[in-house]
Amino acid sequence: MKNLLELKRFQIKGSRVNQIYPLTEHSGAFRVYIGGRSFDVIASVDEGGGEAWKHVSVCRPHSDKLPTWEEMCAIKDMFFEPEEECVQFHPKKSSYVNIAQNCLHIWRPVDGVLYMKSPYKEEICNGNEN
Repeated sequence: MKNLLELKRFQIKGSRVNQIYPLTEHSGAFRVYIGGRSFDVIASVDEGGGEAWKHVSVCRPHSDKLPTWEEMCAIKDMFFEPEEECVQFHPKKSSYVNIAQNCLHIWRPVDGVLYMKSPYKEEICNGNEN
């Protein structure tokens, strides 16, 4: 994850969420704009079950719509380094947690190790389909 102090200009100030997620190198509450739309982003490092994950949650304030794939990619680029791999999980139904409606999440293990290799060939991921 990038040093979040570099995104200070997007910090949400004076709100309860800012008190819960004060701006540090690894956490904060932000309002960013992509394509004329605003997004609330909470960034943190979450620890549990013996693992630590870098995490951003993304939602469109005052909207019942989810962020699009393109919007999530732009937010990933804002909060993570270009060569950091990140994931969005789809857990089993019994593990669903839904604290905020219409919110999507991007995750990256703190140690940087993703345990599943991409099923796509590197050439396809880089835009070279040959």
